[in-house]
Formats: sequence, C-alpha cells, structure tokens
Amino acid sequence: MDTIVTPEPRTRVEQVVAGLAERIDRGLLRQGERLPSIRAAASAFAVSKNTVVNAYERLVASGRVESRPGSGFYVSGRRPAPVAPPPPVPLQAVDSIWLLREQLDRHYDVRVGDGRPPPAWMESAEVGRHARPSRHAASESYGSPDGYLPLRRSLALRLAERSIHAAPEDVLLTAGANHALDLIIRQFVAPGEPVLVDSPGYYPLFGKLRLAKARIVGVRRNPDGPDVAHLEAMARASGARLFFTHSLAHNPTGCSLTLPVAHRLLQRAGALDLRIVESDPFADVLPAAQPRLAALDQLDRVIYVGTFAKTLSASLRCGYVAARPEVREALRDLKMLTSVNSSGFVERVVHDLIESGRYRRHLRRLGGRIEAATLQGRAVLHGLGLPVFGEPRGGFYLWCGLPEACDLDALSRRAAARSILIAPGGLFLPEGAAGPPMMRVNVAYLGDPRFARFLREETGGPSSTP
Repeated sequence: MDTIVTPEPRTRVEQVVAGLAERIDRGLLRQGERLPSIRAAASAFAVSKNTVVNAYERLVASGRVESRPGSGFYVSGRRPAPVAPPPPVPLQAVDSIWLLREQLDRHYDVRVGDGRPPPAWMESAEVGRHARPSRHAASESYGSPDGYLPLRRSLALRLAERSIHAAPEDVLLTAGANHALDLIIRQFVAPGEPVLVDSPGYYPLFGKLRLAKARIVGVRRNPDGPDVAHLEAMARASGARLFFTHSLAHNPTGCSLTLPVAHRLLQRAGALDLRIVESDPFADVLPAAQPRLAALDQLDRVIYVGTFAKTLSASLRCGYVAARPEVREALRDLKMLTSVNSSGFVERVVHDLIESGRYRRHLRRLGGRIEAATLQGRAVLHGLGLPVFGEPRGGFYLWCGLPEACDLDALSRRAAARSILIAPGGLFLPEGAAGPPMMRVNVAYLGDPRFARFLREETGGPSSTP
C-alpha cells in the first residue's frame, strides 16, 4: 500500500505569508496596491499584530511587497521570478564524494540511500521550533576552546548514565563528530601509517584517512561487532596501532556490538597496544546499558566520540570527544590551531534544549519513529525478497543484500535517472566493492512506494510488498 506523506503544519506567520502571496500571484492584489493595515490584517487572519509584521517583512524580503515608511506596505513591481524545477543531475561517478555531496545538495526525491533522517523528524519537530539560545548566547567573543562549560557538565552526566566516568574537564566540544575524527587523525596518524577501520564502515572516515595519506586496513564487521580474530591478524600483519570503530547501531549495517565481543576486543587491544576510537552517534536514542568499549575501558585506551547530528539536527554542528587528560589536551590544542573554537552559540542552544527537557521529549518521539520505520522497512525488504544483515535496531540503517548478478553502479545510475538515491555497498568498504552486492538503506525512507516499485522492476522481485 502506498504511503501518504502529509505536509508539516505551517506556523501562523507562514499561513499569513502564504495567503497574501497567493492573492498577489493571482492578481487579486495588484502592483502598487496597498496591503491591509497591520491591525486589519491581524483581524482578518485572526493572529497577533506581531505575526502580521513578521509576515509582511518576509513578503518584503521575497520581493513581492515593498515598505513605504509612514505609509504602509504595497505590492511591489519587483516580482520574484518563478522557480523552474531543477533539471536532472547526471550521475558522473558512483563514489564516496558523490554520495557525500548528495547529503548536502539533495537532488533526489527518494532518499533511501541518505545518511540522515527527513527534516520533519528533526528541525521541523518541536525541538527545531523551540531552539532558542539563552540570553547570554553572545556574551563572549570566542569563549573557551574546551567548549561551553555547562554543556560539558551536562554531557558528563549523560556519559555517567552510560557508565562512562568522565569529568567535564575530560570532555572537549567539537563542531560535530566529523570535526572530532579529523582532530584525532591529525594528532595520531602520520602519512603512510596503517590504520584499522570497520569493513564495511563509515565512508567519510575513509576519505579523511586518505587525505592524511594513511594506509587503510579493513577489519571484517560481523552482526555482533568487529571480527576480533580478523582484527588481530590485520593488526599484526600491518603493524597498526589505531582502530576506528562504530559500536552501536553501526553505520552502515545498523547492528550493534555485543558484550562478549567487546570484552575480547579490549583484551586483544591491550595485547596489541592498540588505541581505539569509538564513535557513538545514536547514543541518545539507544539504551544506556548497551555495551560500549568506553564504559568497559573507562577511557584508558578508548577515545569516545559523540554527536547531536543524528539525534537533534545535522544543522547544529555540535559533537564532543571524551578521553584521558593528555589525549584531550592534545586535541584541544590542535582544535585551537586549526579552527580556534567551536560555536559557543550552537553549544548554548543544545544546552538549553537539554536543560529544558525538550531534548528528552524529542528523543522519545524520535525513538518511536525509528522503531516503527525499522519494522516497516524490514517488511518492505522482505516483500521484495531482499535479505537484511544481522538484527539492526535503534539507528537509521539496514544493510541489504541484492541478487548476485546485480551491477550496483548501473543500478545506481538507473535509480538516479528516476530521482532515487541509492547508497551502493562498495562505498562502505575500504578495499572497494568486494563480495556479494549490498546497499545501505535508511529506514526513514523505505516507506516511499517509488523505491519498492523501482526495485521490483530491477530485481524481478514479488509483485507487491506489505
């Protein structure tokens, strides 16, 4: 059955803007004609006068209306040019740069391969509508390079809920998890040095390591976490002393580390003198008691990276690192040298959302959406006869198998021609496409019937899906 997507409700300002813009565009309000007074418009739309003022200012900014001081607002002769739908964007290359660029440019309508949830799950939700920094938001010029202290205190409490004991002084705020990973790579990775990563794993990390001219060594990822025997073999063969991993709701498989694997991994890391960088972007929507390497290790050889991008907003670039003091201080100094500081304004917004309780309310809704979408997504893939790797739960991703004969590059190009974004599995493998064809799918978009129709046509799957 096709999913019906309903538009987000408009704010009162947007309702007034839309109503007046429609009258202007249809010629019911002509060029040079005076708009109703603020009072009259407030009465007609049943809104406050401040709402009308804000709406009129938006119409001025759009070019439909001009303000004449002392006289009022008039329909402008400068009409905005109609916006033509963008032409289809040719897919030049199916590679990690293409996929990362598409996360930002958003050319495609059906975004099953996206790494982020729909805006309606994040910015358009209550959190976005109420995101206001405190009145002290702009009180400092640069602020501490450590980041906003009240937010670091809040994070220390949240880490304690996950059994990770870190003082606020052990937490360094960053402009997102990618900024944190970049700092860690700059500090610990020399050109030509071998570095262990999950395979499949986080493809933007691979790009950062290649920029650093590191030698990337993949460690096989199983449904219950990294393959510890394979990790040991790769570490001994390469001499690597650094391992980047994503423990819970793993990107791209969606699967999570189990406690026995976590114990074995830390035991072998100790024997191999291996430092571990653990990313945990979905921590706030996952149970606090789930096994985390940083909790078992207490930041001895683990550097813990978190972010609000996956659970609050990708637009609020706010992340953090928790690490032992000498590591954290080295990263702090590097942060000062490369970017001076992270955004104190954004950090205050995030802190206000946490302290007000709005973030926790948002997380409850988000967790419910993820759970429902995962169930629906698995049903869709089952109906298409496509297997799902492991038992993913709590994040956005499923790692989905395709027929052996499938050419993923060609499939991605045909999907792009129909405005469907697919994330081919080879982009998530440091060694490139290998083994059976796979793709990462985002559960938030699997309910779109256009994706199921496309795959049925391409793979010859069942004629209907649940």
